[in-house]
Amino acid sequence: MEPINRRALFSDESESFVTPFAPKAGQNVTITLRTAKSDPDSVKLLVRGEAPILMERRRTDELFDYFEAEYPVKDERMQYAFCVKKAFEVCYYQRFGAVDELCEDGYFLIVPGFCVPEWTRGAVYYQIFVDRFCNGDKTNDVLDDEYFYMKNARVTQVKDWNALPEAMDVARFYGGDLQGILDKLDYLQNMGVQVLYLNPIFVSPSNHKYDTQDYDHSDPHYGVILPEAVDVSEVAATEDESVADAAGAVKTERASSDRNALYRKRVTSPENLEASNQLFIRLVEEAHRRDMKVVIDGVFNHCGSFNKWMDRELIYEGQPDYAPGAYVSEKSPYRTFFCFKGTGKWPYNEDYKGWWDHATLPKLNYEGSPELYQYVIDIAKKWVSPPFNVDGWRLDVAADLGDTPETNHRFWQDFRAAVREANPKAIVLAEHYGDPAPWLNGKEWDTVMNYDGFMEPVTWFLTGMEKHSDRFEAHRIGDAAGFLAQMKDFMRRTPRPAVEAALNQLSNHDHSRFLTRTNHKAGRIATLGSAAAGENINKDVFRAAVVMQMTWPGAPGIYYGDEAGMYGFTDPDNRRTYPWGNEDFELIEFHCDISWMHYRHSALRTGALKPLIAEKNLLSYGRFNAEEQLVIAVNTADQERMVTIPVWEIGVTAGTKMVRLIKTGRNRYNVGRKDFEVTADGMLCVKMYPMSSVVFIAEKDDCVI
Repeated sequence: MEPINRRALFSDESESFVTPFAPKAGQNVTITLRTAKSDPDSVKLLVRGEAPILMERRRTDELFDYFEAEYPVKDERMQYAFCVKKAFEVCYYQRFGAVDELCEDGYFLIVPGFCVPEWTRGAVYYQIFVDRFCNGDKTNDVLDDEYFYMKNARVTQVKDWNALPEAMDVARFYGGDLQGILDKLDYLQNMGVQVLYLNPIFVSPSNHKYDTQDYDHSDPHYGVILPEAVDVSEVAATEDESVADAAGAVKTERASSDRNALYRKRVTSPENLEASNQLFIRLVEEAHRRDMKVVIDGVFNHCGSFNKWMDRELIYEGQPDYAPGAYVSEKSPYRTFFCFKGTGKWPYNEDYKGWWDHATLPKLNYEGSPELYQYVIDIAKKWVSPPFNVDGWRLDVAADLGDTPETNHRFWQDFRAAVREANPKAIVLAEHYGDPAPWLNGKEWDTVMNYDGFMEPVTWFLTGMEKHSDRFEAHRIGDAAGFLAQMKDFMRRTPRPAVEAALNQLSNHDHSRFLTRTNHKAGRIATLGSAAAGENINKDVFRAAVVMQMTWPGAPGIYYGDEAGMYGFTDPDNRRTYPWGNEDFELIEFHCDISWMHYRHSALRTGALKPLIAEKNLLSYGRFNAEEQLVIAVNTADQERMVTIPVWEIGVTAGTKMVRLIKTGRNRYNVGRKDFEVTADGMLCVKMYPMSSVVFIAEKDDCVI
């Protein structure tokens, strides 16, 4: 008697094997396990803490039987596995596949009531660092010496759009704005972008705007600065005086305040703030008209020292309608918004807690201020509600918020509840490194920026580089088994809805550009210089990475300009301006082709995932559902090779035509159709170029190719 065909066993938490997908407490859920046809004698569903449930063989096809069982979902997390018996042989099936003994951390997982907005599952995002994307309105540009950032750094308007970022770049502005995004919506729509993810757009003195000054308004330097009678010459240029006594210290602060007078007039005037909010509303409305979503960045762990609550730079002091900031007065209504340590004195109390001890990033004191707590909850509701109507929040350093885990979890529960009440289809997307499971409970975050479950494993597998380009480990290139182990480790801890909505990026504003990682140069601009970021880059490796990005479970996220061939070391070099007029049009066309391929095929967005080959320098996996079966293969070797892929494992039968949708390699890509026939034993045999990738789909009468 043949042993159990373990390669035929399959189940996961995708909608093909869990019905209904994302069940609620009190619902009956149908769990399915696929086996080889007429193979096992019995299959049992093993729900942790419950008696085994005998499963029924309810469906069969040419290759497989499908065993099903119903289970009433309770309030707690449901962990389950399968027991398969044939004569005297017993094996178990868990998230890691078929095993002889149950693995403690290998159970499948369903979190009752955990669901994400439907539009987020597999949606294509485009991340925009606003100042560096497109300058659509020069009248709102930051002026030279308009204000002082961090008290002594003059802000600068960069006149040359193509100039490279400098090592200390936060006070240099290129002029990208909301109008620039509006001007390029045709470009983004043509590329198949479904979601705009904008780095912070709120009032802030830095170009990155992760030091929020005013959560209620879009920054006029991104929005609208109405014509004024004042110019730079009308503002007295007062130099600081270095004196040791207390009076001299006050004089220094006052001088700084005078130097920020123009900023106060241009940025904090109610007319400009309101006009900028109206422009943002128009951007969201236009995106929605095109069936595109908008997600904005929320920085709630800390704010900026410019913030009206702190007012360290004295922007608001003495201004009508503004209460004194906590830096200025012990009697400020905002004093409890921050954690003052008790040794400093007002006015100008520097003795407060900063995030990572940065005085420009005062940490918000949620434990000590119910008013702050409620204010931020109200902000969460405000921007997902009319008239702004954004489609969700990306949460900066979300695990750091608060001083205790209890406060952190309570806050995110209240935050998500408020957002969902205001806009039931809005997403709560958190930045997080490490295990996100404690927050993915159906009550806090919906999903995460997928660094651990996509960006880093893909980078190691294809480039051998760490995601900041800080080190190179050649032995990691082509380690397909290591890649799958990292991916499985993330996915076993993450509810399936969160996996399908996780933001899978190759690059972003905090890490080096993926193209730069392909050159295997370890370092940053301080050690290697900017030019080194573009030396010996490998576009074949990059295209293979994009193929994986567009075919792996999750929401593919393009960092602005990656599609145009941008490169750069980590922050700030990764924030170069989009190269309008110098784009790599072939790479842009490639992104258009593959993002629309991703859009057309539901199996790539919500289908099951099954690894097929994991050898040194060769990875292949299948994505499939009841309607479609797709196969992806990546060859990281420097040699051409013949590859035999067991496509029968995803339900492709002998004689079926596998249609090639796209292939990459040899400094080009191809989307021309080519047919391959599956062999009698269910194999697909193809020749692969060195450092290449390919995507196939099984042809059916009703299949959209």
